[in-house]
Amino acid sequence: MPTFAYTARDATGGAQKGNMDAENEAAVARLLREKGLVVSNISRAKGSAPAGSKDVVVTKKKGSGGFGRVKLADLSVFCRQFSTMIDAGVSLVRCLSVLGEQTPNVKLRRIIWDIQSEVEQGSTLSRAMAKHPRVFNNLFIGLVRAGEVGGVLEESLQRLAGFLEKDLELRRKVKSAMTYPTIVMTVAIAIVLGLVTFILPRFMDLFIELGMKEDDMPAMTRFLMAFSHFLTSGFPVRQIILGVVLTAAFIGWKFFTRTKFGRRFADTVKLKMPVFGKLNHKIALARFARTLGTLMVSGVPILQALETVAGTVDNDIIGDAILEARARIREGDRIGDPLQKSKMFPPMVVQMVSIGEESGALDQMLQKIAEFYEQEVDSALSSLTAAIEPVMIVFLGGAVGFIVIAMFLPLVAIINSLSGEGGGKDGGED
Repeated sequence: MPTFAYTARDATGGAQKGNMDAENEAAVARLLREKGLVVSNISRAKGSAPAGSKDVVVTKKKGSGGFGRVKLADLSVFCRQFSTMIDAGVSLVRCLSVLGEQTPNVKLRRIIWDIQSEVEQGSTLSRAMAKHPRVFNNLFIGLVRAGEVGGVLEESLQRLAGFLEKDLELRRKVKSAMTYPTIVMTVAIAIVLGLVTFILPRFMDLFIELGMKEDDMPAMTRFLMAFSHFLTSGFPVRQIILGVVLTAAFIGWKFFTRTKFGRRFADTVKLKMPVFGKLNHKIALARFARTLGTLMVSGVPILQALETVAGTVDNDIIGDAILEARARIREGDRIGDPLQKSKMFPPMVVQMVSIGEESGALDQMLQKIAEFYEQEVDSALSSLTAAIEPVMIVFLGGAVGFIVIAMFLPLVAIINSLSGEGGGKDGGED
């Protein structure tokens, strides 16, 4: 029976090394897990391999660049596959090596290999992930650390994969609901710009040739003429200046929202918007409940869980309310009271959280709250899509109709003028 050298960590995070005789690496991993250890590395001891056998050597390649970004879908697949291999008894280093080889995302591949290198040098998985905060947020690291300490890393990764899949599904629904209005609005703007830029100037030239002065044209036509003149004159200098101004405004808004004041202003606007404000609020509440419930069921302490949730809820106004609740809980208050005083959480959420805290089933209550608000978001998105569709059609029809009327009113005036002149000549001859 071959001998394997292993490196593992106990519940306190201390490293343990030793040798074990077993049939294969999976058997070693299973035995170590039964002892409550988290496997870091397993390799065949020198001189123990039978004759003619060959060890499987996984060669780690250097990442071919680190540009781009890691999508939520990539992280979800990473967690699900990672959990499956850990549950099958594969060592931590071998899991990272396999995941690094098969992930299609170049940036994530390079990061996984960096994490593998850190783990091989004795670092914990959560500490290695913490060196990449732009990819692994506090929620990710907190759940992995809880799994390491409790010896249930595969369960933590499963919960994390489920959370990411739910979050990804919610984002996809919002994006899908906004796709149709965006397409209609883009088409409407393109049609209006095309008519004003290419068609309207030809009609204006025709009207002038027919002897109609600009001051005699209807107000609608004069307005479109001024707009067309603004778009077409001074080409391409004026258009370049306009593009630069719009780009500068967009970049300036991005930088503004990165400041604390700007971020709070933008988040306040998101919550106060006439139609989308309630939708954004429900999305934030669903994310709050789902994140906090996932952390608590994984064994993360309530104070640490609230701090993590405040950073992942994606709204500074609600995040500040959560941090205020955390400060009050530290002083001995119940979690429901500060949430109620913040006025950012509906009475149903406050009552369910209070009942869950009293009954010791807070994590279950939070999961129910998350499911309720995710259903509310689905219903709101369906209603919003149904309402936006006719509004967009009316907007497109109104814009095109305005342009058509503005172009034909002078033509009607010219026809009436010519008819009047013709009638006057006929009357004079009689």
